[in-house]
Amino acid sequence: MITLHHLEKSRSQATLWLLEELGCQYQIVKYARNAKTQLAPPELLRVHPLGKSPVLTDAGYTIAESGAIVEYLVGSYDHGRLCPPTGTQARSRYTYWLHYAEGSAMPPLVMKLVFSMMATAPMPFFVRPLVKSILRPVQTTFLDPTLTRHIGFWESTLATQTWFAGDEFSAADIQMSTPVQMAALRSGIPLGPAVRGFIERIKARPAFQRALKAGGEPRIPA
Repeated sequence: MITLHHLEKSRSQATLWLLEELGCQYQIVKYARNAKTQLAPPELLRVHPLGKSPVLTDAGYTIAESGAIVEYLVGSYDHGRLCPPTGTQARSRYTYWLHYAEGSAMPPLVMKLVFSMMATAPMPFFVRPLVKSILRPVQTTFLDPTLTRHIGFWESTLATQTWFAGDEFSAADIQMSTPVQMAALRSGIPLGPAVRGFIERIKARPAFQRALKAGGEPRIPA
């Protein structure tokens, strides 16, 4: 039996969606974040040394990192439904977006989240102007332009094809759903019509809705 160690408000929601798309039999072990730090609880350290989520256990294996989990689940349970054939352009695009999601898209989004938390964190009043004077230039000269460039890249891609790898839905779209949703919620950068259309299409998938219900996550914005 597959076990998903599911941390609330984390990338493991996309893993849960993938499990639903594949029709896998699985069980969930849920973890709540620390209310003050928003970090994962120490119980996850018993599953994986880094104490992060998603972590998946199956057939004696413990697999961490969302991209590695996608490759494991697709390789073990997909049978050609969510991965384009080897040697096709769609497969090349699939591989690119599968790794781009965590390698390129998520780092500036996580930085944006951390900086936003720092700006609103409790601190002595005389320190706050100094902190803001440091954070603001980084956001305006680096983070916001970087995120604008990434979101524009998604827009130009989805303006010419239905899904990230081409005209067929794939596991790359599940992997890309995390940065796209995070951008919609937290980037402060307006999304174009093609990206908004992608969000509407993933929300319409029955497996996506089942995953939301199973994971207890709120609906994402358009």
